[in-house]
Amino acid sequence: MDLLRHAELSRRAVLAAAALVPLAGCVREGSDPSGGSGRAPGGASPSSASSAAGGSGAEPSPSDTASGDADVDLGDGTPAEQAARLAGDDPVLLALIAAFTPGWLPPEAPDPQPTRIFDNVTVVGTDFVSATAVETSDGVILIDALESRGQAADILVPELRSLGVDPARIKYVVVAHGHADHFGGAQYLADRYGARVLMSPIDWDVAAADDSPDVPARDLDIADGQKLTLGGTTMTLPYTPGHTPGTVSPVFPVWWKGRRHTAMLWGGTGLPEPTSGKRDYLRSVTDYAGLMRRARVDVELSNHAQTDYGLERLRALRDGTAGDQNPFVLGRARAQRFMRVLELMVRDTLQA
Repeated sequence: MDLLRHAELSRRAVLAAAALVPLAGCVREGSDPSGGSGRAPGGASPSSASSAAGGSGAEPSPSDTASGDADVDLGDGTPAEQAARLAGDDPVLLALIAAFTPGWLPPEAPDPQPTRIFDNVTVVGTDFVSATAVETSDGVILIDALESRGQAADILVPELRSLGVDPARIKYVVVAHGHADHFGGAQYLADRYGARVLMSPIDWDVAAADDSPDVPARDLDIADGQKLTLGGTTMTLPYTPGHTPGTVSPVFPVWWKGRRHTAMLWGGTGLPEPTSGKRDYLRSVTDYAGLMRRARVDVELSNHAQTDYGLERLRALRDGTAGDQNPFVLGRARAQRFMRVLELMVRDTLQA
């Protein structure tokens, strides 16, 4: 079970009791990235998916880690204590630390209103999980699809419409990983609007083993590092195994008041139970931080907005209290610091 989902179910129980190998070319609208077979050319096997993100079981050395802490004396102590020093009073980083602290439960919050967070990006969903719509001139790429067909019909579709995003223009649903709270509404969107559903090969297998009644029919495989292009917008889909063996964390361009930025969306937040999975997660964090540096990522997004101060940032945009600044634009140095804090918190669990 998704560990974040387990935490949410635990929270609800408490409340109730109280009351790739890179793919050559790109995907074109309505086409199969494999040229018709439903599989990306050179689609990675589970073993190659792990090795592509450094999942050999060896922990990266400090010299391999994310930058972003050059101006902070981390001092001695546990990695969690160092993470706290690095975070300072940054609410985004403090929320991340809380989410990776043993015993954490997702805080109770009202479901957020649908929010346009960038000129071309809209976020809809619940206080627990969100779906992110990236608009292009030729249609929409949707990252995740909420928890069920019912949520797709009752939340995702009407909330997109409320902000002027036509759900009939959804061409692709990129499922970040194979847990029900991310794939739940995908088949509904495929059936109603003809959207193509993409997931890493190994996470299609993870999804198939889920007991959800809304497991989507297997459609398109994501190859590690695949480029998905629609309407002049190209989204990169690197594997970041750890949360699941085939988690994918998209990188894509966004615009704010006409200015271009580069966003990342970390595809799987909760840590797995096995030590080997935590090591894979750690390697993914450090590798992905390097990818972020090369891509000049300055925007941080999550599909679980209670883990990164996202609910508060959504509210600031809706209420206008963010002013001219977009709270999701961290800047390149702060985005690297986000990954460094994440790395330290994962290291702390490995040393516990």
